[in-house]
Formats: sequence, C-alpha cells, structure tokens
Amino acid sequence: MSDTTTVWVPALGRGDWVLQGADLQTGDDLITAVLISLFTDRIANEDDEIPDGTSDPRGWWADAGERYPIGSRLWLLSREKQTNDTATRARDYIVESLQWLIDDGVVARFDVDVAWVAQSNLGAQIVANRVDGTTVAMNFASVWQGIN
Repeated sequence: MSDTTTVWVPALGRGDWVLQGADLQTGDDLITAVLISLFTDRIANEDDEIPDGTSDPRGWWADAGERYPIGSRLWLLSREKQTNDTATRARDYIVESLQWLIDDGVVARFDVDVAWVAQSNLGAQIVANRVDGTTVAMNFASVWQGIN
C-alpha cells in the first residue's frame, strides 16, 4: 500500500506533498519514511548539549518511553563549525534515525555517505538496500545548512 508522497524541497528546507490533479500523489513509502526520519527533530538525549542554551530537548511528547523516537538529532548541529567531526556526527545522527527501518525489516541495511558540498552545506547520499535485493538511492544536497 502506498501513502501520500512526501518530497523534499531544498530551497524551502522542508518536506511537502504533491498534487496529482485534485488528489494527493501517492508513492514510495520508504522515501517518505526516510524524509520524516531525517528532517523531524528527534528528542535530545539526556547528555546532549542543547545548542541554543535552553533546556528544550525538542522531539515529540508521544515518543516518551518509545524504543525509537521519531526523527533525527541533526538539529543539535545548528551552531557547530564546518569540520570533519561535525560531518561524522551528522552521519551518526542519520544512521541512528534510520535504524528503526532496519529493525522493522523494511530494509536490510543503509549505506550512508556525507560530505561538505559547499560552504556551510552538508549533503548526504543514502542508499536503502531492501530485503528483496533492490536498492533505492536518495541524494540530499543539503541535510543541514547554516553550520558555520
């Protein structure tokens, strides 16, 4: 069964739905799941430093006690410098956010590569290796912008 297709709009830095005539376009559930996993703010871990200096861990209140909170912790990088360490943390946050898809048997594994594609612009290439042997490649020219 397909769900409503969510597409990433890099210029706006957000996801959106697409109309097909008067209806919402339906499509690949995996891509939608990856978009939500990457670009929704996951609750910070208790030992994470909140970048704006507040105590707001973000996230969704209904994630309390869940094994896999929705989203990623990429938002924690908002005030980080453009370094190899920041890119490594971003990759770790991406892998963490997608783990539920592996554990639920949706995919066998993900191949994740991140790289600085421009000043203050981190890109990611994600290849989902499905259980049936097929792959779905997703390229995000900007998984995070504004890193100094």
